[in-house]
Amino acid sequence: MASKALIALAVLLCAHAVFGVTIISKSQWGGRAPNGKSALASKLSYAVIHHTAGNYCSTRSACETELRNIQNYHMNSLGWADIGYNFLIGGDGNVYEGRGWNVMGAHATSWNAKSIGISFLGNYNNNKLTSAQIAAAKGLLADAVSRGQIISGYTLYGHRQVGSTECPGTNIWNEIRTWSNWRA
Repeated sequence: MASKALIALAVLLCAHAVFGVTIISKSQWGGRAPNGKSALASKLSYAVIHHTAGNYCSTRSACETELRNIQNYHMNSLGWADIGYNFLIGGDGNVYEGRGWNVMGAHATSWNAKSIGISFLGNYNNNKLTSAQIAAAKGLLADAVSRGQIISGYTLYGHRQVGSTECPGTNIWNEIRTWSNWRA
């Protein structure tokens, strides 16, 4: 058991060293355990970018509060098994675990089984991405490729491309359209 924990720690440290990504686990931000999980395949062809359209946060404490509020809404009001996204990125530049790796999200109808969902905390029709958030998202996507969650030639979409919504907000939309894996 101790050797498995050491291996997991080594993988996390390597991911941070290589991609500059530290993922704050659900238990670290005070998230609840899911009511259920469905496996998500490896070697997916898509990543879908979202915004929560809620409150922006610029400190870890404020982001953790917002994450708990979103999780409560998704689970208590919508009846979902957990927070809908695989990962969320705060205005503080941190990546927060939602459903995490290899777990199907509830973020884009008809796309949940074939994509990972990454959401930015806030409303990006109004809020603007920071360079730390952009770096965190790109690092997370590179980490997803290195882990085999998504293929290296994955297609990046904004939620509005796969659903009837203005998500991920105009400011994120304008940014991600400049990223190498974004497709029209």
